[in-house]
Amino acid sequence: MAAPFFSTPFQPFVYQSPQEAVTPFQILGGEAQIVQIMLKPQEKVIARPGSMCYMSGSIEMENVFAPEIEAGVWQWLFGKSVSSIVLSNVGSSDGFVGIAAPSLARILPIDLAMLGGEMLCQPDAFLCSISDVKVSNTVDQRVRNAIVSAEGFLRQKISGQGLAFVVGGGTVVQKNLEVGEVLAVDMSSIVALSATVNVQVKYNGPIRRVVFGGDNLVTGVLKGPGIVFIQSMPFHRLSQRIAR
Repeated sequence: MAAPFFSTPFQPFVYQSPQEAVTPFQILGGEAQIVQIMLKPQEKVIARPGSMCYMSGSIEMENVFAPEIEAGVWQWLFGKSVSSIVLSNVGSSDGFVGIAAPSLARILPIDLAMLGGEMLCQPDAFLCSISDVKVSNTVDQRVRNAIVSAEGFLRQKISGQGLAFVVGGGTVVQKNLEVGEVLAVDMSSIVALSATVNVQVKYNGPIRRVVFGGDNLVTGVLKGPGIVFIQSMPFHRLSQRIAR
């Protein structure tokens, strides 16, 4: 049964989950999308704070501290959230929740069971999840990554066998890398990749360019096998264009 949705004059993209999926969902909208998830009684969704857009009357929302966050102090220092919201259906009938992307972004449904149960993402890429999904933020100890920004200092790991939704800015491209296949990608353009992909960080130019800023300073050299999701408009790049 499809989740109910609000009728709007313009719905260019609607993604409906397969009929055999345990939890039906739809992805609505174009550039600033909403994922709408149908919840049976006692089912729940875990999402990032501030992402709830609407919900049916049987849904209760609770803001909880996520104890599995391994780098909670670092998250707090760099302005990241150290909590999550839990949206639970406490009623006796089906309910629904609408989770919105935080910016002009696409929402990507990713079945972790098909990616070996683990994937690495850019910080703040995680939006919400269904079933068995754990989100942890690990610190990359390499100093050269810390020079770039907090985004290079922190990494977000999503693990489990459930369904996770992540966000990517602009157009999102999925690349399936074969064994030994190499792909060079701007580091800020990487949304997520499977844990089997080997990542080497390459700096383009002298260290003074890294310190004083510039575009395409850091390239990730990815080596397969695995899957990588690439975004055309990272949020920090969009905010810089707006500021200019």
